Amino acid sequence: MDRRESLRLMLLGVLGAPPLLGPGPARAQDASFASDWRDWPDMRWAGPAHWANRLQDWGVRDGLLVCRTAAPDRTLHCLTHRSAAPAFETEVTLGPAFLRRTGDPAARVGFRLGVKGRFDGHRSAAVHGTGLDVGVDGTGALVIGDVRSEDRVDDAAPVRLHASVAERGDRALVELSARSLQGALLARASRDDLRRDALLGSLALLSHAEDAPMPAGSGGAATFDDWRIGGAGIVADGGAAFGPVMFAQYTLHRGVLKLTAQLAPIEPIAGGLGALEARGPDGAWTRVAAAPLDGLSRTLRFRVERWDAARAVPYRVRVSVPLGGAVRAFDYEGTVAAEPAPLAPLKAAVFSCNADHGFPDAEVVRHVSAHDPDLSLFLGDQFYEGSGGFGIQTDSVEEAALDMLHKWYMFGWSYRELFRHVPAAFIPDDHDVYHGNVWGEGGRRAPTDRGWGAVAQDQGGYKMPAEWVNAVQRAQTSHLPDPYDPAPVEQGIGVYYTRWDYGGVSFAILEDRKFKSAPANVLPPEARVLNGWIQNPDFDVRAHPDAFGASLLGDRQMAFLDDWSGDWSGRAYLKVVLSQTSFAAVHTIPSEATSGAVLPSLPMPEPGEYVEGDKLAVDMDSNGWPAARRDEVLGLLRRCSAFHIAGDQHLATVVRHGIDAHRDAGFSFTGPALNNIWPRRWWPPRELREAPLDGGPDYTGDFFDGFGNRITVYAAANPRSTGLEPSIIRDRATGYGIVTFDAARERIHIECWPRHEDPAAAGARQYEGWPITIRRGDGDGRAPVGFLPTVRVDGIEDPVIELRGEAGELVYARRIVGRSFTPPAFDERTHSVRVGDPDAGRWMERSVSRAQWGGGELRFDFGG
Repeated sequence: MDRRESLRLMLLGVLGAPPLLGPGPARAQDASFASDWRDWPDMRWAGPAHWANRLQDWGVRDGLLVCRTAAPDRTLHCLTHRSAAPAFETEVTLGPAFLRRTGDPAARVGFRLGVKGRFDGHRSAAVHGTGLDVGVDGTGALVIGDVRSEDRVDDAAPVRLHASVAERGDRALVELSARSLQGALLARASRDDLRRDALLGSLALLSHAEDAPMPAGSGGAATFDDWRIGGAGIVADGGAAFGPVMFAQYTLHRGVLKLTAQLAPIEPIAGGLGALEARGPDGAWTRVAAAPLDGLSRTLRFRVERWDAARAVPYRVRVSVPLGGAVRAFDYEGTVAAEPAPLAPLKAAVFSCNADHGFPDAEVVRHVSAHDPDLSLFLGDQFYEGSGGFGIQTDSVEEAALDMLHKWYMFGWSYRELFRHVPAAFIPDDHDVYHGNVWGEGGRRAPTDRGWGAVAQDQGGYKMPAEWVNAVQRAQTSHLPDPYDPAPVEQGIGVYYTRWDYGGVSFAILEDRKFKSAPANVLPPEARVLNGWIQNPDFDVRAHPDAFGASLLGDRQMAFLDDWSGDWSGRAYLKVVLSQTSFAAVHTIPSEATSGAVLPSLPMPEPGEYVEGDKLAVDMDSNGWPAARRDEVLGLLRRCSAFHIAGDQHLATVVRHGIDAHRDAGFSFTGPALNNIWPRRWWPPRELREAPLDGGPDYTGDFFDGFGNRITVYAAANPRSTGLEPSIIRDRATGYGIVTFDAARERIHIECWPRHEDPAAAGARQYEGWPITIRRGDGDGRAPVGFLPTVRVDGIEDPVIELRGEAGELVYARRIVGRSFTPPAFDERTHSVRVGDPDAGRWMERSVSRAQWGGGELRFDFGG
């Protein structure tokens, strides 16, 4: 009799084992669960009905579920079935596991029952859940929590572990037994002192060891087979399954659709091809693209030319998997939205800094969805090293890739409904590549031989292998429009900085970390730089605005911005820059602090309190450094009156920048953190304020930041004590932004919302200082010395107007709404005015001297 036949007979009761899911009420049968690992090929995943902690610790081998790691708190959760009443049974076959040979009573293998997370639902339970552990410990005894049986289980053969839960008034009875595969009872334990609600929730398999070594040839810490769940208290939800297509994101740019589907680690499955299908008006699905599965990032990357952007098109990503002798199709469905008209309002949801304190972030998805955004912008730190609770694994590229995917899957599990039906842009930031801070130095390798943290980061470059960094970038950015210049940087690390035109807005997507100089490499040794902070109080970085030739965006991205700022093709009406961080250091730290490391431990101020005793932060992780390079970037953005949106800072602000004078450059919105592990704040000494804002708090107005950069702060969402729980979310000014681009009215409307605030509720309030509306022209704050004659254009609707200096240099370029524009001038030289339609290639140009100022018209007639 082979193993599987023995198991089948045992489950039928033929061999004397207690039947688990035999004949009974329809509900028990309908809600029963049976694992299907025997149908799957060997892979580093347990199937769509499960969530593994960690991903890389569990997999299928020879039809068995294997926990590959002897380590604490490894769990494999059933997503599709949970206990709603203390009336259920579960059983599984345990292999002759290494954990049962340790002799350690703290080690155990078995079940975790009644699993509940920080928040309601199966996702929170799966990632952060705790419950009652029942199983076999390292001595062979059965355990129910801290109750242990006298009998011991032999460690040389598989056993069938069976747990049953029954209601006893306000208590629950738990009975646990272990039998041989021949049905002989080996050990038994029971417990009747547990609260009934302690057994309600999710169910998981458990493999737990305290620092247990993994011997050579052990085959893994534990093996499991034929897991079954059933009983009157079990409810099923097939929609809770996750994978093998985990989520997908896309952009649509000038008729080109690029969509990246994130898959589970199913690359061993034969074929490896995925299909992108679109549903036509007749309801029929048609394949529009196919793609191979990338073996490291586990992505399918689709590209479709000449996409019809005028209508919304349902799509599905289909992966066909051979299971149990048949082929089964798994689908993930979404919508490629119709692109909004160029002059229609375009609403963007803005996010960054997603630690896991609020996972699965259901309130964020619910509240953002109430705004009905047209696109989503995720501007970095989509996950953190600690997301999921296990730190990072870096001992091989393959294990590190699975470790990254574990965190990236959590991100998608939280937010995929925000980009399932609308396009989205993603920019990875430092934590996405396992850095606290990153100064990319053009892609060089950061040596880690002297340490992993600040010591390595301060030397510049990337700590993780280039192959792994590229996998992160493929997962997060391969759906973006094609890079402006695709040539890789050092080590072969790819680039993704690009232009995305959508709905009348042209977005410049930057990689502001990748080319930036490491401060420790360019500042003199006496500055004593540690993690981007100057430790020598006598070193004044403001005396070195050029920072000894330090790079910020690098020559390649500056060339891109130079080109983009003057190119208004694609029916662009507004220009917006997306970056990882802000072009100023808009935060403060206590006067005695030498870095921002103290911020998480500081008490939260009460509402209305102004924190005294802070000083300006000199944080070179921000783009306020190097100051001269920052000014050059802002000068390019000013030419096209661009608006800027950033992430990273964990402190939401609206700032207007200055180069030569306060307020002579454009506006930036730095969005709040989704989950804030680093609660930055802006409490500048009041005596440092150069000029106030009318009616604004004392922290608003004109300031110089710690690098001497001119900034005007219009709003700052400082962390404050709210009295709400969990305080780590509620007190730290977490939330999201909503930015509406209204090209027809040449307005940008900025909203900043607490994540817990329901925007549809009466009396819903944004953070103090919001909403803010700015004009498109506010992107260029230079004071005119005069105005040229009014430009009037016939034959072109909404033309592009360029003003150029005597040497032909671009002073500014705008697409106007209408046919007339009075160009401001910032010096009294002769200028040339160039007017036209860049998409049609129709242009006219005229020279205008100072003598022609002060009235009149310049007419440009392009015919009918």
